[in-house]
Amino acid sequence: MNRNDRLILIVTIITGVLILLGIFLLGEERPEDAQMRNEKLGMRNGNGEMRKNGRYIPYDEGLSPSKECFYFDPNTADSTELLRLGLQPWQVRNIYKYRAKGGVYQKKEDFARLYGLTVKDYRRLEPYIRISEDYLPASTLVGNYGGYSRTSESSISSRTSGSRRDSLHYPVKIREGEHVVLNSADTAMLRKVPGIGAYYAKEIVRYGRWLGGFVSVDQLDEIDNFPQGAKKYFVIEHPHPQKLNINKLTLQQLRRHPYINYYQAKAITDYRRLHGDIKSLQDLRFSPDFTEQDIQRLTPYIEY
Repeated sequence: MNRNDRLILIVTIITGVLILLGIFLLGEERPEDAQMRNEKLGMRNGNGEMRKNGRYIPYDEGLSPSKECFYFDPNTADSTELLRLGLQPWQVRNIYKYRAKGGVYQKKEDFARLYGLTVKDYRRLEPYIRISEDYLPASTLVGNYGGYSRTSESSISSRTSGSRRDSLHYPVKIREGEHVVLNSADTAMLRKVPGIGAYYAKEIVRYGRWLGGFVSVDQLDEIDNFPQGAKKYFVIEHPHPQKLNINKLTLQQLRRHPYINYYQAKAITDYRRLHGDIKSLQDLRFSPDFTEQDIQRLTPYIEY
């Protein structure tokens, strides 16, 4: 290297060392600066409390700064509030999906069903859960509405309509031993089943259409959190499920059925392309995408 190149190299090295030294010295934060920054971000003060909107709220000793504790209603809290509580983004999405389907948190324990919520997190949040009266069952209004007590209302009802039950407030439920035909019942009939309200009545109809008809009462278990005690009131009579022509439908058409995922639909179309028409679902038993259980539950819905 000539003299000029050596000088340039030396100057470059010295400049780099000075820059690194300056970053190190200037980047060191004084204790008083750190305390001010933490308070601006809403972190703990000297008493272990968190400042929020100009006031301090209780802050548990073992929590990280990203987890706050404040009163909230899981039926109305927005995503920002739920994230501040320490919930994961995918848990927040599940709450939004549950509410969009008509789900309501009627008591604190309902929030414990949130997928992925640990016992530690629930115990941390449980004291701060506040369920608004607007989201309680409407039946709680009966007995103390319009100035009448439950006793006065029942006496008025008995004088005006005998012993008939008020079906507007209390839908008449079927008795033990009575049954509802699953595939032909509408939502009004389904709501007469003990344990079935408006939400599950809609879910039963929706899932039945998606399947193409129920062939077994046990298929109700495929609906999330379906009440087991309600199954004994349903029967299947002369099932006629809609059939899928497995040799003619496209991949996209096949995967619309709840019992066929993308990889299974692709396995079907690949088999047809390589071996011709499928004569029986047992032709797919060697495919890694189909288990014996998959083949059995899909059989009633397939034609050739």
